[in-house]
Amino acid sequence: MKRTLITLLVLACSSPVLTATAKEIRFGVDPGFAPYESKNSDGRLVGFDIDLGNAICAHLKAKCVWVEGGFDALIPSLQARKFDAILSAMNITEKREKQVSFTNKLYNGPTFLVARKNTLSSSLPEALKGKTLGVEQGSIQEMYALKHWQAAGVQIIPYQGTQNLLQDLEVGRLDGAVLSGVMADYSLLRKPQGADFAFVGSALKDDDLFAGGSAIAVRKNDDALKNELNGAIAAILADGTYKKLAGNYFSFDIYSGQ
Repeated sequence: MKRTLITLLVLACSSPVLTATAKEIRFGVDPGFAPYESKNSDGRLVGFDIDLGNAICAHLKAKCVWVEGGFDALIPSLQARKFDAILSAMNITEKREKQVSFTNKLYNGPTFLVARKNTLSSSLPEALKGKTLGVEQGSIQEMYALKHWQAAGVQIIPYQGTQNLLQDLEVGRLDGAVLSGVMADYSLLRKPQGADFAFVGSALKDDDLFAGGSAIAVRKNDDALKNELNGAIAAILADGTYKKLAGNYFSFDIYSGQ
């Protein structure tokens, strides 16, 4: 009996630890950010992040499970272990790094102020005084607007999701909106209702907020999963999978944001 127990203990200790690659990876996502993540007419999740996640899972021989939620609730839900990681166009920021750990960069898309043509002269604080701007609650765009414009007398209105934000912009309840340039292009400017709208000036600049790009967020100290994800990201960059997937959505280098 003792010999049997010792043998079992030795086998248990020598067996590899089960990681995400042994079963599934649950990604938290807010499907309101086309072309990164949205739902098609059949209600199926589609987009660049979805394709990247599926490619990462395929490399790791894991099953991808997508858990939907509001963007501002993704980090609390991750910490509550409702899923394993966040893959939802989340920018790396100093504030977020205090709450979660990030993988290596996935991409780096620009951010713009969007408004009806010929209504806003620039994105400088003095040009926006007294204006009302919409932002996605919990987003990097909200952080930028609060940091650079609120003190100058600009009213910043946060929205749960982008659908109502865009609707209010279109009907004139907002003077402008701060959006990912790619999302603004896909969700508004390329559509008939976006014909009267345009980017105001060039891409917004803030190295503290934007320089890190977007990545996958995992719980603090979840180094095993983070390392697996980083290995998979490096692999799909090296073997051309990333470039092929990005070409389905973008006409520029989304990895560098150029």
